[in-house]
Amino acid sequence: MNAEGPQTQVIKEYTRLAGSYDTNWSFYIEATTRETIARLPLRAEDRLLDVGCGTGALLYHLSTSHPATQLVGLDPVPEMLAVARRKISSDIALHEGWAEQLPFADAQFDVVVSCSMFHYVARPLDALIEMRRVLRPGGQLVLTDWCGDYLMCRLFERYQRLRAHAHARTYRTHECARMLKESGYTAVQIETYKINWLWGLMTARGTHVQA
Repeated sequence: MNAEGPQTQVIKEYTRLAGSYDTNWSFYIEATTRETIARLPLRAEDRLLDVGCGTGALLYHLSTSHPATQLVGLDPVPEMLAVARRKISSDIALHEGWAEQLPFADAQFDVVVSCSMFHYVARPLDALIEMRRVLRPGGQLVLTDWCGDYLMCRLFERYQRLRAHAHARTYRTHECARMLKESGYTAVQIETYKINWLWGLMTARGTHVQA
């Protein structure tokens, strides 16, 4: 039995993958980045946090398509952040940390985005509550991830959980909607789509309304 916790497994797996990640996953990164940006409710001079920014693909594209947006990235793996740092402007702040314990004060961001990270989160409700905490009133969470509504994603999840201990869970749309509502988000919307024959994704959106 493997005694290592999920966070240790994430660090080990992505430390190993960091140097080749952009090359080996180029199609997936390009497609998920494109689909996520198309669904972001960005206004000029918004402040955006990318949780699980990885090698910085989303931040890089946003810095060119939305140059007035203030961008911040967070990832737990130093080697992934090092790749991102070489790719993006020094004006974009990068932080090391976990979604379940964000190193930011309350109400700091207009948009929090997460792309292809949520299936690694061991405590999803804690992460969603933390992301809502750092949103300003009226701010939005935009979360893109694998969608368990699709058969191929469910089968791939089983394979991943057998070979990659970092993988936590792929959720179906009704499970994601329930967690967002339980975490205090309103106006929850989830859109499902496919980027090829294998990958079925969902992008979930929720708004932080101050109580």
